[in-house]
Amino acid sequence: MPEKPEHVFLIDGSGFLFRAYYGIKQRLTNTDGVMVNAVYGFSTMLMKLIEDTDADHVAVIFDAARKTFRNEIYSEYKAHRPPPPDDLIPQFDLVRDATRAFNVACVDMPGFEADDLIATYARQAREAGADVTVVSSDKDLMQLVGDGVIMFDAMKNKEIGPDQVVEKFGVGPDKVIEVQALAGDASDNVPGVPGIGIKTAAQLINEYGDLENLLAHADEIKQNKRRENLIEFADDARVSKVLVTLKDDVPVETPLTDFAVQNIDEGILLEFLKKQSFKSIISRIESRNGHAMNDGTTTNSPPAAPPPPPVGEATYELVQDMGALKSWIKEAREKGVVAVDTETTSLDALQANLVGVSLSLQPGRACYIPLAHTSPAEQGTFDLGGDGDGEDGGEAPEQVDFDAALVELKDLLEDPSVLKVGHNIKYDIQVLANHGITVAPVDDTMVLSYVLEGGMHGHGLDELALMHFDHTNIKFKEVAGTGKSQVTFDKVGLSDALDYAAEDADYTGRLHQALKPRLVTDSMVTVYETLERQLIPVLVDMERHGIKVDAKELNRLSDDFGKRLNALEAEIHELAGHEFNVGSP
Repeated sequence: MPEKPEHVFLIDGSGFLFRAYYGIKQRLTNTDGVMVNAVYGFSTMLMKLIEDTDADHVAVIFDAARKTFRNEIYSEYKAHRPPPPDDLIPQFDLVRDATRAFNVACVDMPGFEADDLIATYARQAREAGADVTVVSSDKDLMQLVGDGVIMFDAMKNKEIGPDQVVEKFGVGPDKVIEVQALAGDASDNVPGVPGIGIKTAAQLINEYGDLENLLAHADEIKQNKRRENLIEFADDARVSKVLVTLKDDVPVETPLTDFAVQNIDEGILLEFLKKQSFKSIISRIESRNGHAMNDGTTTNSPPAAPPPPPVGEATYELVQDMGALKSWIKEAREKGVVAVDTETTSLDALQANLVGVSLSLQPGRACYIPLAHTSPAEQGTFDLGGDGDGEDGGEAPEQVDFDAALVELKDLLEDPSVLKVGHNIKYDIQVLANHGITVAPVDDTMVLSYVLEGGMHGHGLDELALMHFDHTNIKFKEVAGTGKSQVTFDKVGLSDALDYAAEDADYTGRLHQALKPRLVTDSMVTVYETLERQLIPVLVDMERHGIKVDAKELNRLSDDFGKRLNALEAEIHELAGHEFNVGSP
């Protein structure tokens, strides 16, 4: 561990907590019966960040209370926000306990928001020569982005740098507060200037440079209403700028050096996780460490979900004759479960042409069945690499007869005794339905991931493979090119097609083995089996055939809602003692 920080991770703990609370809908309780859905989501995200980061200093920063110095400046600041839900309040202390259980520094300070502490520590870290990663998606923190400081949205697995700030605000990080001062922020009750949103504010700041220069030349604005508002609400804009500007000189009591990464005390962490009934997290830690976590006690709790199998080497087979295809289908029937993925020419399942099908029967063992590959792209269009299939005379590569293969695959995919596993299998069902194949029964690893971990992160196959197996899947552009040079999958050489397609089926199968057992340990069997999985064929039918809209009923509802809104508005006016625009009080 370096004496001076080299890379500092500053995690927006309060932001994480609220995103986890609203992202995980299932009711999770600890051994005391206290709701811990937000603590679970927070702990999962924190564990992943700790595993993935190369930072040598890490801290989780929290809000200490609702009232801060900003309320002294503007009494209405965040005053409209409702109190937190009753079942979230006990989790405020528990997420701090979770942070300490992972042996990570935990910081808050009365009178200041977490954002101010993050700004202060970011400045200190830069002055010490360290790079800074602010782990948050909060737009208010984007003003910190700059030399040596980036943001990271952990749920989207996406870095936020200067380009992303410009995309969001229309200006660079150094001008964000100028734009926010004009546009205001309804979520924080920051007034701004009426009638000016982010886009207009960015245009004005790009033209005039900053708020004060704009206000000094407000009488030059051509649009009458905009000019009048800038003049009338100039003081509101100035107050707004103070409110949105993060304070980077907070007299923090915890020094930056206390954020140095420490080893986790396994006994302390296990005690916390068992108290919260987080069996799946215990299982993942044990899988990562290669040994059981043990504090010397015994438990009668249900066993944790088994760890996923190790990644190991992969063996992928290109199936180019009927004998090999029948052999794979026979083995799939014997196993009773097969991961399936289709390759096509379009993301639109109803318009896509089927190019091939991949199957996986166990981790590291998969095949690709090319069905409709044509001659590869012309020389100079895109270098397909691989083995150069089909280059001689532009002939199509050797592959199984399309119609004959579909007859064999139809028997397998419609076999009620064989579970078909896909990732976003709704797409594959649609594609195969175009050829008269009804795929059933099915499991969907994308839906499994969503049921288990909701809004905590994305649920694409590539992201989940990286998250659960530390494996980077081959990207489509790596085999098909980009931009104008990109080809459809039927033009991809078979060697590249095999690696790409079989890998997708392989990691779909691996995810199924990793996620399906957690339905039991996370008490989500009913949600998945009776609701989410049952919706898959329903949505397929809706997308294929559409839905009938009852225009008369919609009109009736519109009239009814209009009358009820008018009645509510009249009641509000009566309570207020005068009429006003309820939509813009």
